[in-house]
Amino acid sequence: MIDRRFLIATGLAALAAPALIPARARAFTLDPKFAPTDVRFAAGYAPGHLVVVPRAHFLYFVTAPGQARRYGVGVGRAGLEFTGTATIDAKRKWPTWRPTDEMIARDPRAYARFVGNDYVQPGGPGNPLGARALYLFQNGRDTYYRIHGTTEPQSIGRSVSNGCIRMINDHVLDLYERVPLGTVVTVL
Repeated sequence: MIDRRFLIATGLAALAAPALIPARARAFTLDPKFAPTDVRFAAGYAPGHLVVVPRAHFLYFVTAPGQARRYGVGVGRAGLEFTGTATIDAKRKWPTWRPTDEMIARDPRAYARFVGNDYVQPGGPGNPLGARALYLFQNGRDTYYRIHGTTEPQSIGRSVSNGCIRMINDHVLDLYERVPLGTVVTVL
């Protein structure tokens, strides 16, 4: 038989449990406007072209003249955003990651485990690049900007990254299969 003390203690523990779970481990609900959707789009882009509109937090994959698949994205915070045209010259499944020297210099405390060494974080569910990464190049040179998955889905629809374009992991998995190497990417 359950006594009163046990019932009160377990009830209080159940109420306190959500506070013990890290915020990013709690359930996340994506705003429906950022779910992949087929939409009408500017006719000036050829099928296969990717267009990112950072102010709106959308990436468009042009599927036919005047048509595109739209995905919600997170983008670079003020002063760190990428703009211009690039090509996808590399693609990786479960990519490795290391912050750039500029990222480490801007926030050495956040990237302390990378200071003074050549450590590279292996790919996997805890890696900030998520499940897939599309590497942006200009004139054959790596820009160090990526379109990639994220471990922070709450950043979709926000301008918070160090410049990369973040997607929900399931969405970047879909896009990864749709775009070949050489795909042109325009970030407005």
